[in-house]
Amino acid sequence: MSSHTHKHHHDPEKMKAIVNRLSKAIGHLESVKRMVEDDRDCTEVLVQLAAVRAAINGAGKEILKEHISHCIVHAVSDGDEEAIVELNDAIEKFMK
Repeated sequence: MSSHTHKHHHDPEKMKAIVNRLSKAIGHLESVKRMVEDDRDCTEVLVQLAAVRAAINGAGKEILKEHISHCIVHAVSDGDEEAIVELNDAIEKFMK
């Protein structure tokens, strides 16, 4: 949990779009799970897993852009340097 208390400032429309992207990725992952359960061709499964990973990475990039555009901008204007440290940590974890 964060040690500082900056408020989150998000664009509701962008957050809704991100939630929709994640919902699609979840549905896609469920279909990949069914492919495995149905003993489908391994190469097909791997291709579909790659598509799910790309969708999740895309959602992560959108969250990162939203975070920088809103949360970090507000944190910097409030003098919250800890937010930058946390952002760098989150980028490190996301990019692994």
